[in-house]
Amino acid sequence: MRLRFLTGRLAALIGLLWLFALPAQASPLADAIDEIDADVLFLRHALAPGFGDPDNFSIHDCRTQRNLSQSGRDQSRRIGQYLRDEAIEIGVILSSRWCRCTETAAEIGLGPFTTHDGLNSFFDGHVDRAQTISLLRAYLDRMKGSPADGPVTLMVTHQVVITAVTGIAPQSGGFVAYNSRTGAAKRAGTPVQP
Repeated sequence: MRLRFLTGRLAALIGLLWLFALPAQASPLADAIDEIDADVLFLRHALAPGFGDPDNFSIHDCRTQRNLSQSGRDQSRRIGQYLRDEAIEIGVILSSRWCRCTETAAEIGLGPFTTHDGLNSFFDGHVDRAQTISLLRAYLDRMKGSPADGPVTLMVTHQVVITAVTGIAPQSGGFVAYNSRTGAAKRAGTPVQP
């Protein structure tokens, strides 16, 4: 009886030591970046209820656009905290000119960002699809000479743009890791639900 008790305790101790010896699990985002050696993170803007943009859409007036809800603004801030917690090194932040994207970029709070017309939404025909993708591909082509182990470029954009380049359709607030040198892409999850 005593021997069985000691054997059970020894097995439990070995199991516990084995658990501590396991490496820490990386996040799905860090795993995706590492797996394909990504230098770009596409981020679909945070939650903006609705579909497309209103008929009176104007790029110069946020009141005419579909915008982030309070849940979307909260989600954006939590995404920024997630990126800081995961120590994802962001070098450059680019955004679509649409207000739901610029607000997402601002609310994540990782530093200044600039808009890039290659990230704009062509969903409702407000901009030309071919021209938009051409601008984005030209930017990605210029990135090919960057060091493979440097910080990633964060691109805050729309589902249609991400899908056109990567073939992946993320949810609001969802990431897709992308390697500009190889064209490899990997869904990296939606770390913060609205």
